[in-house]
Amino acid sequence: MKSTTLLVFIAFVVVLVSSPPQIESRVVVESTKPPCTTIDLTGCWPELFDKTKPSAQCCGTLKAQQPCYCDFIKNPTLRKFATSPEAHLALGFCGIPFPTC
Repeated sequence: MKSTTLLVFIAFVVVLVSSPPQIESRVVVESTKPPCTTIDLTGCWPELFDKTKPSAQCCGTLKAQQPCYCDFIKNPTLRKFATSPEAHLALGFCGIPFPTC
């Protein structure tokens, strides 16, 4: 009886020792979305206020901020700029659809 108990104990220890350690894994999702706290209008002056076709630089800047448009619209400080007729016109000239948030 003692030898059976000893063999079971040894088998348990062997299984315990041979088991790989548990590894904690985490998935970190990094956002590719730019920070949405300010509207960047680099290259957009004076076209925005002249209501003329924006430069390629301006269109590039606006396209880069496209993931932020809903955040801009939801922000009480930025809403008046993001939803202005000038913003609609500039987005249209640049081929960027106005967001439906």
